[in-house]
Amino acid sequence: MIIKTRHWVSSTLILVLLICSVSTSAALEIKSNHPYLGAIVVDAATGTVLFEDNADAKGYPASVIKLMVLLIILEAVESGHLTLDEPITVTAVASKMGGSQVYLKENEVFPVDELLYALIVKSANDAAAALAIHYAGSKEAFVELMNERAQEIGMKDTIFHSVHGLPPGWRQKPDVSTARDIAKLCRVLLQKPIVLKYTSTKKRLFRLDAEEPFIMENHNELLKTMDGCDGLKTGFFNAAGFSIAATAAKKGKRAIAVVIGAESQKVRDAKTKKILAKGLLGLTTDVPPPTPPFSPTTTPTKSRKTP
Repeated sequence: MIIKTRHWVSSTLILVLLICSVSTSAALEIKSNHPYLGAIVVDAATGTVLFEDNADAKGYPASVIKLMVLLIILEAVESGHLTLDEPITVTAVASKMGGSQVYLKENEVFPVDELLYALIVKSANDAAAALAIHYAGSKEAFVELMNERAQEIGMKDTIFHSVHGLPPGWRQKPDVSTARDIAKLCRVLLQKPIVLKYTSTKKRLFRLDAEEPFIMENHNELLKTMDGCDGLKTGFFNAAGFSIAATAAKKGKRAIAVVIGAESQKVRDAKTKKILAKGLLGLTTDVPPPTPPFSPTTTPTKSRKTP
């Protein structure tokens, strides 16, 4: 009788947790749209807006926020607080991250450089947590640094609640940003040439000393399909839709395109490639860069939901 009671209690607890999880997911407002929630293209050198469409709409950037983790860690390297070959010991917390990961194990040791590759190429949530905890002492402390840096950059419509961009769990809040704010972050990042070393990598092995090293493949398909594209980061979860921060260079000029909350990966990549290419064309020829009412959309703007 005691065994049955314990089994019933255990099953009930699991059911309650599942219901809470589903309720949290269902309560999260959908931030994707047709064909996207918002988009922008800027000149990487000057910040001049070459194209924008609902660029201040607030959405969930998902894993695109890992670009802020990259920025803070690289700035720590520049200031001498970290080195790229500095060893990081994986904590229990970092080893238990879900979603996209490189399956870090507690007490494994990796240099900062390798974890940055995992962060960007594989979009590894466990690598994000390991870097954050090592540098700031906890994920929560690192999130504070992320928000402080966002304000310094001028990302006035951005709030971070995580170091990885996963959908929020029970009693957690989602990360929020806009296409315009993410473009500001990208401009600061691209002032550091080393950034492209990570963001342009299409494939890389992780755990080289293992019998079967882990193969990391970049989620940014534009690296393969668009000439001159060498970054930067994609993001996705169901309520967020598909987002991307992309950059490409041509004839010594560089443009940045950000698309937030696209309805599908196919639409996100097609729209991003189109507006990024047109932005570059405007920068590298005497033709004025595209400005509204130029639009990559196939449906009237008024059909979009109000953010």
